[in-house]
Amino acid sequence: MNGHTVSTDVLIAGGGSVGLMLAVLLRHHGVETLVVEAKPDLSPHPRATGIGSRSMEILREVGLEPAVNEAAVDLRAGKIRGRTLADADFADAAEWKAKVVAEMTYTPARIRGTCAQNRLDRVLITRAGDVEFGVALDTFEQDSDGVTATLSDGRVVRARYLVAADGVRSRVREILGVGVTGPGVMGRETTSVLFDAELQPRKPFAMCNIDHPDATGLLVTVDGDREWVFLTHLDTEPTPDLLRTALGDPSIEVEIRSVLRFRGRGQVADRLSVGRVFLVGDAAHAIPPLGAFGLNTGIADAHNLAWKLAHVLRGDAGPELLETYHAERHPVALMTMEQARLRFNDPSLHWGKDMAEARKAVGAINAPVVHTGYRYGGAELPSTEDVALALDGSPGSRLPHLWVADGVSTLDLVESRWCIVTADLDVEADVPVHLVDGWPYGTLLVRPDGFVSSSYS
Repeated sequence: MNGHTVSTDVLIAGGGSVGLMLAVLLRHHGVETLVVEAKPDLSPHPRATGIGSRSMEILREVGLEPAVNEAAVDLRAGKIRGRTLADADFADAAEWKAKVVAEMTYTPARIRGTCAQNRLDRVLITRAGDVEFGVALDTFEQDSDGVTATLSDGRVVRARYLVAADGVRSRVREILGVGVTGPGVMGRETTSVLFDAELQPRKPFAMCNIDHPDATGLLVTVDGDREWVFLTHLDTEPTPDLLRTALGDPSIEVEIRSVLRFRGRGQVADRLSVGRVFLVGDAAHAIPPLGAFGLNTGIADAHNLAWKLAHVLRGDAGPELLETYHAERHPVALMTMEQARLRFNDPSLHWGKDMAEARKAVGAINAPVVHTGYRYGGAELPSTEDVALALDGSPGSRLPHLWVADGVSTLDLVESRWCIVTADLDVEADVPVHLVDGWPYGTLLVRPDGFVSSSYS
């Protein structure tokens, strides 16, 4: 294949969750894509398990909410704790999870449990179009009309735009010469062990803090049946006996499938775009893990960028629209990294109960606001605790959710296009106008990504 040239609208370097999500979104908008991924296949080892409500809203937009819920594990307990799994107390976790779900009146999206990243990827790839594994981007050059990239198999790709979704050590970011800002490596090395074991806990759970001195760590559900991940800072080599100790059952059969070692990192690229090249996901920002902000921030990057690329490629907008990608997403990435850093230093800010005053004292923001309540344009949030108050219809905020019919939200009315949401019968416009009875937010012009552009008159 050496010397063979192919063309596409958008070349995506990196076929992890964010790269696949971007391909799904671009194809949803009618844009041709090619994804190249250096690894030989989808990763079987999940690096994240928490899909936030905003990410589920985005998956709902492209029709994948049912498939992701099918892949998710139905849980009746969230985070539990015990000396071992066998000793864990499920009572408080079930009560906490029920309270969280009851308070989610600000969103139409629901995830029935936890969906590990490897299971999410298997859903995304069904809609991602052309994805080539075992092929890396070697180098590229850009000009006024597009990007010419050379792949590891010798092919040349001519694309209108290039998007880097190639991870924290992004080759694309390196070639661009874009620096990063942030604390860098944080904390001790973590060993992540993916293993098979037939467990029968009293209730399904998302994660369990294991306090045993010989097997201290965090046990995470992958499929709720046989696949599990154990995260530990112990310096010992992971063995089946270590896992049996954590599980509290010396007789159980355990098979270790893979082991990853990593350290938390906090950094944000100084630029998220250079010419016709854009950075998303870990290439744009590395977020410390506590809070489940990293993957969800990357999915929001893809959502913000996809409709803008589609509009420019179709000729519906000029290239200056793409300059807003950095302007909007860079402050969100910096805020999110800082929120994760605060939680890294004090996990009780995230996991503790009734922590509003403690969060306020150190500048921490409640997790639902970090995930969904942020806004573009730099306006101050009306609340850093109550996400419903943050979603007040102001320009730059996500459109408020109200049910308008059985199973239909105001967010569903957007349908990935410009529209107006109003209660005023006299409004006329060149975009779809949606009348919502009892709508209290005035007449709003809404962007294709569901964010309020402005009040409309």
